[in-house]
Amino acid sequence: MKRLEAEAGIPTHYINELSETDTEVKKVKIIPLEVIVRNVIAGSLSKRLGAPEGTALKCPVLEFCYKDDELGDPMVNDYHILAMGWATEEELETVKDYALRINSYLLKFFKGIGIDLIDFKLEFGKTSDGTIVLADEISPDTCRFWDSKTHEKLDKDRFRRDLGDVEGAYKEMLKRVFGEGR
Repeated sequence: MKRLEAEAGIPTHYINELSETDTEVKKVKIIPLEVIVRNVIAGSLSKRLGAPEGTALKCPVLEFCYKDDELGDPMVNDYHILAMGWATEEELETVKDYALRINSYLLKFFKGIGIDLIDFKLEFGKTSDGTIVLADEISPDTCRFWDSKTHEKLDKDRFRRDLGDVEGAYKEMLKRVFGEGR
């Protein structure tokens, strides 16, 4: 999160790491949207479009889902978002801009450590003064990561698809992101 703020200029809810399991964050009101950024066809996009997993997209695709577990987080578009008042037009444009800037930053970062960023989910919130900030984690639980050479899945798909060695994949991500000593 510090890097996204310092190097990509993306405001976040992050304040401080308190321990290995606790993080101090700014209080925000969550915008009730999941923002999905896709660089490669995988998962539900593969099913919806009938295209094989691993097909590179010509440009990133942004998708929105309304955050409501009872409804199954249905996919929505800009018109739904504006009509339901979940975000203003200006707020939605800020969210889109941040999501694409985060994607650009993360693509380069992960490529540099031999990982392809396939897709990921983000959530945003508003601080008390109305500032929109990234209010989510970047992890193997919220992203699809594939090894750049072997295409081995290094994320939650190992669990979803019963591929085994979830812990090993997460440890590999930890090692690549933070180095050998972590």
